Amino acid sequence: MSVSCSQSPADLFVIGGGINGCGIARDATGRGLTVVLAEQGDLAQATSSASTKLFHGGLRYLEYFEFRLVREALEERETLLVAMPHISWPMRFVLPISPEMRFEGSTPTSRLLSVVMPWLRGRRPAWLIRLGLFLYDHLGGRQILPGTRKLDLTQDPAGRVLRPGFRLAYEYSDCWVQDSRLVSLNARDAADRGAQILVGTRVIAAERSGDLWRIVTESAEGQQTFHARALVNAGGPWVEDVIRNVAHVPSTEGVRLVRGSHIVTKRLYDHDRCYFFQGSDGRIIFAIPYEQDFTLIGTTDQDHHGAPGEVHCSDAERDYLCAFASQYFARPVTPEDVVWSYSGVRPLYNDGAKSATAATRDYVLSLHDDGAPLLNVFGGKITTYRRLAESALAKLAPYFPQAKGPWTARVALPGGDFPHDGVATLIDQLSAKYPFLDSRDTVRLIRTYGTEAFTILGAAKESGDLGRDFGAGLTEAEVRWLVEKEFARSAEDVLWRRTKLGLHMTTDQIATLGAFIAGTAGTGEAMSVRTKSPAAE
Repeated sequence: MSVSCSQSPADLFVIGGGINGCGIARDATGRGLTVVLAEQGDLAQATSSASTKLFHGGLRYLEYFEFRLVREALEERETLLVAMPHISWPMRFVLPISPEMRFEGSTPTSRLLSVVMPWLRGRRPAWLIRLGLFLYDHLGGRQILPGTRKLDLTQDPAGRVLRPGFRLAYEYSDCWVQDSRLVSLNARDAADRGAQILVGTRVIAAERSGDLWRIVTESAEGQQTFHARALVNAGGPWVEDVIRNVAHVPSTEGVRLVRGSHIVTKRLYDHDRCYFFQGSDGRIIFAIPYEQDFTLIGTTDQDHHGAPGEVHCSDAERDYLCAFASQYFARPVTPEDVVWSYSGVRPLYNDGAKSATAATRDYVLSLHDDGAPLLNVFGGKITTYRRLAESALAKLAPYFPQAKGPWTARVALPGGDFPHDGVATLIDQLSAKYPFLDSRDTVRLIRTYGTEAFTILGAAKESGDLGRDFGAGLTEAEVRWLVEKEFARSAEDVLWRRTKLGLHMTTDQIATLGAFIAGTAGTGEAMSVRTKSPAAE
């Protein structure tokens, strides 16, 4: 393959197109720095599309005394909600109280109570949960989201689908987010501000050359060489591999891969609240309304010892989640109810914790400055990605005195330029302008694209003006937008990351879409879709 060289060095070269890499690229470009980002597959193809889809403080992290992490995440919930009201919105979480609830044995709180209140025998008492929720309500300076309230499950509709023994619950606030869209919109905004975003591009070598980094990439178009003043390793699960096998930098730091699996079932209840379930093993799971017709249940926490790209929800994890949820729901959840599952690995900083559950969820930024700087990014949460990006730029600030200061707080992502409580109004406006749209499609388009839904639909007067209909409300106009504006290159990119319409489409429809994208984008044979289509069953 031929090797070409970029004309002038970039300020930053970012390895990794997950939320951390794209967040850093957006922040840096907005400060006036020149940025190149390379992602070996698709944006959000690994960890960043396999989350529980929540902007949350992490209520259970209070048991580990992770107060700084929780406070920062709670502060970010509303900051992010204002910037992306189309892909993030408030949700209420119902936490039933049960005498069977237990601590995970290694938490600092459980160890403390075992000494001062040994008669609890590892139980999580209701008063402690209420204390935790009080802290949760007040640590982050909450202004938009409503606070905690007490529920009588014998009277409240949330109790109807639960087993009869549950009488008391607490209801608190957190936020939902479309995680993979968050990544693609950060990349899109970075590109609009001047960043070069390269998908399907693997970094095969990086070495210091004078006061610059020399980076070699490989893609379907061949190899290319870039030079940059600083290198950011946001490789996620591959961060340690980049350190050792790409940059060849000596380091004792490592990553702990923790697998989190989720199942998606047929819709289990008809209201719009979520459930926070606590188990007798000290673990917790969520049950969340998902994509209008389904319920999302997760997550597991297990050390992952395989390759980062070889991860799936095992039968044992599926059965564990079904059994866990069945401890609460009146109608048992069975494997036959599962229509889809997904799994990802969290690249946590290896802090030596005894269990995967106890490993820190906080991020660690490690700067190697023996020559041109290398910044390695370990860990992180979807909720704190923007703060992580600010911290990364603060670490690199001495090398770029010309860079502007922080700017991303509450600045809208593409399509999010409307009030945080204005979704219903925007849906009504879209419905009025395009009356031929199905009501479900109207809601989906606003929840996916916000104000840009009007741009995608353009001057259409009837559904035929939007081109081919691929099924599940997906039209040619939308597909072309995703290919041209949001870096999608395959049916999988469109159906399982930019949207979740793969849940509603048949195998034949998916194949037709793949062939169309391959022909439109000129990328050759379409990528195979690795996930099952429930509609095809």
